[in-house]
Amino acid sequence: MTHQMIDIAASDASGSFQGYLSLPPSGKGPGLVIAQEIFGVNQTMRDAADAYAAQGYVVLVPDLFWRQEPGVQLGYTPADWQRAFGYYQGFSEDKGVEDIQASLNALRARAECEGQAGVLGFCLGGKLAYLAACRTDAAVAVSYYGVGIEKALEEAAQIKGRLVLHIAENDQFCPPEARHAIVGALSGRSDTALYVYPGVDHAFARVGGDHFDAASAVSANERSMAALQSELGPH
Repeated sequence: MTHQMIDIAASDASGSFQGYLSLPPSGKGPGLVIAQEIFGVNQTMRDAADAYAAQGYVVLVPDLFWRQEPGVQLGYTPADWQRAFGYYQGFSEDKGVEDIQASLNALRARAECEGQAGVLGFCLGGKLAYLAACRTDAAVAVSYYGVGIEKALEEAAQIKGRLVLHIAENDQFCPPEARHAIVGALSGRSDTALYVYPGVDHAFARVGGDHFDAASAVSANERSMAALQSELGPH
């Protein structure tokens, strides 16, 4: 695998931002945009990109905080959490989704990207993946413990591609009433699959994290790969 930072033109002509591009061993494959946690394009996100690239995808992780501060890369210390929430509070979800569409466009324009492209996101990126399913031309969107999806359920009528949501039963950022609203609104849709993982908390799939749960992470990742392969390939 090879990786590099590339420039992406913002769709509102306000400038450009960078993204971490990771290529599969073959050098070509379907496209996948990974939407970051609130900690920026840090080592966790780059590792995730490399892992999906190893499965055959051309993966791009855009710097979605660039409008506030380019190049944010935080860890998970209390001080990092405080900074991360500051970026989150100043973040425009609408602009973030526009930047995801711009990233999809940039990915498809590359010679390495063959066929369709999708979106996969964690935490903040999990909400953005849901919104991407509603607002962008992504063929598939996969959301890991998205925060605030219950506030945008009226957009579900606009879902265009396949949507997969991974929800932690004990997610402190998605309390039971929010989870019930999401499940109630989205269950039964032919284009949507929802999975609730019992007894686990937010970020259960982040390897090395305080709430990492290996069994749930493996199950979620297998379901993600099945959806990606079905909609995007590689076949």
